[in-house]
Amino acid sequence: MKFSKTLALLVLFLAIYWSYKSLMPSYQSDADMALHSFSTDRALEHVKNLSKEPHAVGFPGHSNAKTYIIAELKKLGLETNTQEGYTAGDWANLSKATNIMARIKGSEQGKALLLMSHYDSSPHSSFGASDAGSGVATILEGIRAFLAKNKVPKNDIIVLITDAEELGLNGADLFVDKHPWAENVGLVLNFEARGSGGPSYMLIETNRGNGTLIKEFTKANPEYPVANSLAYSIYKMLPNDTDLTVFREDADIEGFNFAFIDDHYDYHTALDTYERLDRTSLAHQGSYLMPLLHHFSETNLNNLKSLDDLVYFNLPFFKLISYPFEWIWPMFCIAVIAFLLLLLTGFKKGRLSLTGTMKGFLPLLICLVLNGIFGYFAWSVITWWYPGFKDMLHGFTYNGHTYILVYAVLSLAVCFWTYHKFRKTSTQDLLVAPIMIWLLLCGLMAAYLKGASFFVVPVFSLLVAFMVVINQDKPNSFLLVFLTLPGIFIFAPFIKMFPVGLGLKMMVAATVFTTLLFFITLPFLSQLKNKDRLAYLNLFLFIVFSISGHIKSDFNEERPKPSSLLYVYDANTDSAIWATYDNQLIDWNSQLIGPEKIVPKASELKTIPSKYRTEFTYVAKAPIKNVKEPWIATLTDTVIGQERILELCITPKRAVNRLDIYTNILKLNSAKVNNIVLSDYFLENRKRRLITHYVSDNDYTELELSFPKDSILDITIYEASNDLLTNKAFGVPERPKNSIPMPFVLNDAILVTKTMKFD
Repeated sequence: MKFSKTLALLVLFLAIYWSYKSLMPSYQSDADMALHSFSTDRALEHVKNLSKEPHAVGFPGHSNAKTYIIAELKKLGLETNTQEGYTAGDWANLSKATNIMARIKGSEQGKALLLMSHYDSSPHSSFGASDAGSGVATILEGIRAFLAKNKVPKNDIIVLITDAEELGLNGADLFVDKHPWAENVGLVLNFEARGSGGPSYMLIETNRGNGTLIKEFTKANPEYPVANSLAYSIYKMLPNDTDLTVFREDADIEGFNFAFIDDHYDYHTALDTYERLDRTSLAHQGSYLMPLLHHFSETNLNNLKSLDDLVYFNLPFFKLISYPFEWIWPMFCIAVIAFLLLLLTGFKKGRLSLTGTMKGFLPLLICLVLNGIFGYFAWSVITWWYPGFKDMLHGFTYNGHTYILVYAVLSLAVCFWTYHKFRKTSTQDLLVAPIMIWLLLCGLMAAYLKGASFFVVPVFSLLVAFMVVINQDKPNSFLLVFLTLPGIFIFAPFIKMFPVGLGLKMMVAATVFTTLLFFITLPFLSQLKNKDRLAYLNLFLFIVFSISGHIKSDFNEERPKPSSLLYVYDANTDSAIWATYDNQLIDWNSQLIGPEKIVPKASELKTIPSKYRTEFTYVAKAPIKNVKEPWIATLTDTVIGQERILELCITPKRAVNRLDIYTNILKLNSAKVNNIVLSDYFLENRKRRLITHYVSDNDYTELELSFPKDSILDITIYEASNDLLTNKAFGVPERPKNSIPMPFVLNDAILVTKTMKFD
């Protein structure tokens, strides 16, 4: 019996391992793969060629990436063209985008299937191998393999490689609003990345129900679907968008996103390189594209709309499982009724006692409270111990996976030790509280987060296990482990997914899910007499992983520290400062910021707000350099009725990459930038920011504003060039190899500010 329990425990550990392993295909060199099949190695060649240099809009590498993609599409025999134009999107981020397009004609006249990714990298240092060179490579290789079959599809297939996605989804906005092909698109498959590894998650973009899309996705039968309706429910709550969002919001065109999000520390950094791209993640993208391309190129895309929603989730062997929202409450009610009947049976048979079931709430509450506290304060403890981690704005450190293990095994240690202390309470009595907690959680999900309603599925297995222990004194260990499998396969990946996707600030999700998963496995684990030994084992692992995390906590060439430096010249006061966003300076920027560094007051900041609201941490006086301020010409300044019309033209006198314009808070009746009209919604909600122009070819910025004639207008201009380290006049030393430019902020830049008043 003891041996069978030990073997069953090993099976349990194997199931946890398989819950992660089964999510993705394995990668093996496949350069010799048949020409009609997708080859990861052939796709990797595209990634290598696209990621030789940073290629953000306005950078020299941008043109090289564009030329390469056009050439590769033409090699496939496709007529390729481009679409160029200014657009500001919904975020008032102005840029000149150049989209790349090709079209495969179908045999019928229905809606077209559109394959999409973007080729610009994030400013200013990202090589864009994963984001989104991997997406472009997936499409290029997938189309090549598709054409190798010499089969004419029923539907047209449009290849759209967008530009300026990183700046505000501008290329997608340009295509949807201005290109005639957009009217014929029936479905979009968009390939993205938010890190350099991990499984690729499928996320639906739809304005209505997901029912038809999920059914068709299931028919396409991709081998490794990683998708659940909870992930999309959370995605819709976050301020993250992709090019596909533009299609959904502006043209009511639906589609699927495919994006891998692990190794998040590489995202938008100089580490997003060909060498660091996880080959398995790229293979996973290909495993989605090929079956979906074959299926949707033959499927009627004219009627993919649905008013019905499906709950869906993936399981090993079963792939994607789905059922209608209409089943949510009936399934929950069945679970509640089954639980009440089992309670009645247990009390009637004398297998449950009121004292025992009440006592069972104590270990549950102890585990949830302690592990919740540990998880909630995890990031605060980590950054207190290692303050340099505050400069990793992603919120996910190089040793972040180790920290997830640290807190997972700590949670298990708490659970095993707590339930060991209650070992004299019967298993059936101990199970009442966890089942009630799970049912309460499922009820809340059914009411407020329907996409997570599949949580009830493992509860049915838990109820079966509860029935077994009520009716049997010595239930079969393997049977009890088997009944834990739905919970393990569904919930074990969440322990990693939430901190990876949302940052280590969400470590509480990992500790709470670990605890909840422990409750799912409690029917089996409560049989183990030496739970204290498992507690000690997990405590030992906690120490081991903590030491491992500490060893890997330093910054070096393999794990470089993000750092920042700017030179800010105020043209109004003829003064300059060195500035940084770093919480912990390194020798490289501290030699310029110096020991006399000061912490600026908010009112003194001359900085541009960033994605994570990062502001200057330290500034220091800097020498005045010969930096040419922009030429600002007033083209029109007139009053018509109650409106004042002001037109300015701002022309750079040096090579620049970016121009930001802010105003005081006042109502603008209308605004145009380079003849692009900013939406009324943006103007009403903009606060102080007016426009960000990502400059190509040192182009000018023409601004036309209309505002009440009695208003006073203050305009502040921030003109930036990313050449601080290469401009010999400044003598800034090369950044050391154990550091990289901090992403998400203006960095390595010479910034000129100028304020003007119009009264």
